[in-house]
Amino acid sequence: MPDNHARVIVNPAAGARTTYRRWPQIQSLLRSGGLNFDFKYTEGTGHATALAREAASDGCRFLVAVGGDGTINEVANGVLTAVNSETTTIGIISTGTGNDFVKSVGAPRDYTGACRCIFGGSRRLIDVGLVEYSQNGEMRQRYFVNGAGIGFDAEVTEAAEKMPKRIGHTMPFVMGLLRTLPKYRNKHVSVSIDGKTEDRVVLSVIVSNGAYFGGGMKIAPAALTHDRLFDVVTVGDIGKLELLKVFPRVYSGTHVTHPAVKVDRAETVFIESGDRILLQADGELLGHGPVSFHIVPQALSLAI
Repeated sequence: MPDNHARVIVNPAAGARTTYRRWPQIQSLLRSGGLNFDFKYTEGTGHATALAREAASDGCRFLVAVGGDGTINEVANGVLTAVNSETTTIGIISTGTGNDFVKSVGAPRDYTGACRCIFGGSRRLIDVGLVEYSQNGEMRQRYFVNGAGIGFDAEVTEAAEKMPKRIGHTMPFVMGLLRTLPKYRNKHVSVSIDGKTEDRVVLSVIVSNGAYFGGGMKIAPAALTHDRLFDVVTVGDIGKLELLKVFPRVYSGTHVTHPAVKVDRAETVFIESGDRILLQADGELLGHGPVSFHIVPQALSLAI
């Protein structure tokens, strides 16, 4: 594939299927800006990963992801698992419902600004996370670019996935929270952070590469995607009424001052439990524990 040719991977279902309607306008912006590209629509879960891996392995040096956080996650996984893909750069046109990753990296959320970044030639290396977890009795691995978590947030993600797709932005997460809260019980876990192990009772443990989460929640306000460390946000043994009182503060990031919230910075995290603990990464439900997280420094090139 020629060095000046880009592959655009479009998830038409992103943003409650609004991406399909918006794509002609986005395509026109890209062509008018002089980008030489072809595009492919994704056809289901995992297809963006396969398309990105194939393109990067074939020598494509520039991929553009058009979709939401899940699409970006899949494209990143495709690039990171491709053969000889170290020089492949990803551009982002965010058209999803949450769009937390673009907030975390400071990328434009409007089409015109996103296209300017793609044409501008500026590149930034960011860290990614690698999580190992259990799924259907097998240990699996997956990269994530923004954040992952176990416990309450993963069960909320599971509930949110069942919400109608026409509901956008932060509402699926909030509705999933309200559905999960009455039946949820805090988890007894063993958490190892850079080798230091503690037993804790937790609502959730969020392993953040970026600051934002859940459709605009500033879950890890000090997190940076290029500092070679996770921000590990542990929400401890908090009751349901107290959680509802504290919850609005997560949008400003001031929840981290609550006594039940602890923030650590680490390269590796390992969590196990006698309880069943679900895992989400970049807003997608993956599996369950035990789980281990490793930072992979400067692993992904973005056009920002």
